[in-house]
Amino acid sequence: MKRSKFFLFLLIFSISICVTNCGDDDKPAPPPLDTDGDGISDEDDNCLDIANPDQSDLDNDGIGDLCDDDIDGDGVVNTQDNCPMMANPDQEDADNDGEGDICDNDTDNDGRDNDEDNCPDTPNPDQVDTDGDGLGNECDDDDDGDGIIDDMDNCPLVANPDQADLDNDNIGDVCDDDRDGDGIANDADNCPDIANPGQADSDGDGLGDTCDDIVGNNFPLYTCEDGMAGPYPCNGMDVMGAIDAETLGGNPNTEGSDIWGWTDPLTGNEYALIAMTNSTAFVDVTDPMNPVFLGRLNSNAGTNFWRDVKVYNDYAFIVADGVGAHGMQVFNLAKLRNVTSPPMIFTADAVYNGVGSCHNIVINESEAVAYLVGCSSTNGGGPIFVDISNPVNPTFLGDYTAGGYSHDAQVVTYKGPDTDYTNREIYIGSNGNTDKVVILDVTDKNNIIPISDFTYPQTSYAHQGWFTEDQKYFILGDETDEQAFGFNTKTLIFDFTDLDNPVEHANYFGPTNAIDHNGYVLGNEYYMANYRAGVRLIDISNISSTSNPMSETAFLDTFPGSDSASFNGVWSVYPYFSSGIIIASDIEQGLLILRKSQ
Repeated sequence: MKRSKFFLFLLIFSISICVTNCGDDDKPAPPPLDTDGDGISDEDDNCLDIANPDQSDLDNDGIGDLCDDDIDGDGVVNTQDNCPMMANPDQEDADNDGEGDICDNDTDNDGRDNDEDNCPDTPNPDQVDTDGDGLGNECDDDDDGDGIIDDMDNCPLVANPDQADLDNDNIGDVCDDDRDGDGIANDADNCPDIANPGQADSDGDGLGDTCDDIVGNNFPLYTCEDGMAGPYPCNGMDVMGAIDAETLGGNPNTEGSDIWGWTDPLTGNEYALIAMTNSTAFVDVTDPMNPVFLGRLNSNAGTNFWRDVKVYNDYAFIVADGVGAHGMQVFNLAKLRNVTSPPMIFTADAVYNGVGSCHNIVINESEAVAYLVGCSSTNGGGPIFVDISNPVNPTFLGDYTAGGYSHDAQVVTYKGPDTDYTNREIYIGSNGNTDKVVILDVTDKNNIIPISDFTYPQTSYAHQGWFTEDQKYFILGDETDEQAFGFNTKTLIFDFTDLDNPVEHANYFGPTNAIDHNGYVLGNEYYMANYRAGVRLIDISNISSTSNPMSETAFLDTFPGSDSASFNGVWSVYPYFSSGIIIASDIEQGLLILRKSQ
């Protein structure tokens, strides 16, 4: 009985297994799970909860764009991204229109598509392009295409590569409606290139007296014709007028030394300030053919060859060398306006007694500081800094002796190519018989920073030098190298592109053996006081060349008997009057008023 029950149980169990398993191979598998119903299984879907059958994934991060809160993968969520479909983590938006620059087809929002905009990142709907170079003025750093960048161009919208600026008002002549700065517009000015605010026209020919060669019977003293201007050998230079040394100094033994000029800002009148061995003489040269000797300021101590004068804020500042306790005389030039009975004996308005004798004075007119140099008895000859912001109360600021004796110097607020020193006060000292030139940063008068110093072959006496107007080159005269080595007048040119490393660039040799003394740059011309060879006018437009950097274009020789290397003739020259006249101080002749021949 028990066995029968066992077999019955076994039979029933076998039947149940067969019913359960038989036919499994023919039953279809369940479909894969697809939560969002986009036809992509959850296993393969890059966005499980939002249908995205194309599975787009812009940033390839494995998260479909439809459910990716940073579609472009730039780290900025879509709701805050100003260009959600293009990676731009910096979110730059030049026109602030809420659309990132990278996906904005008008980046500057000026109504011009980028591919048609000549300045796509700066709004310029008018698309002005002065020089037609395809770059709009708004983003062109040389609008007029003259090779001078706008920030340094005195006429940025009219091409003027020579940067001519007759009245030195920082507006180039080609776009200056008053070229000569006399307050009369060019089209109404009867002498538009020479300052003549009074518009005097004595002969009524429509040409102002100032630029009219013939005013009644008024002629230049000597016109350069056939190589002679009266008694003087010449080329391209006339003598307009002159006053002899004896008249200026009041003594037959008086000689001329330095010279500077002053233009009265109220009247436009021009004055020569000529240093004599015993005094400083003042001459109105507004009418260069009829100069007026107004008077003199006598030396504050003694008589000697070396007297120097410079101007700041309508005051003259005067020093003298080898004369004892002279100090620095201060003279108010406004007194020259009202001289009714010339010549007068003037008195100084102040004397700075912090020095004795000084060889020279330098003034950078962009700052109210006088640099007294060559004051050997005071500090050995290094520069002494004097505050002249209140001209009649000069104040000592300090001095610098570590660079040695300076015979002459130039100080500029630097705008040249070495950007390490932009807007710094830079001092270039010509240090005489120490045979070197020093470059100092004198911005902080209590912390003078030596930049560099250098010498050069065949040194004899590093006398005086001057920057070109772009402050790239420095033109130096060595006063006695012609005597020491026997060559013709030699002028040295140094490349100051890197103030820390000045490089000798080229030399210029003049046509005579005469000694070069002082030289000054105006535009592309160098005016040299050449002692026995007189005044020489030299073109420096090719100064970047090492083979032919300078060429003489005009001269007036005031010592016709000889051009040898001796100390006679022209001491200094001043070329900065807007009228175009040139004044020169001559040791024997006194004051000469010159101009380029017309």
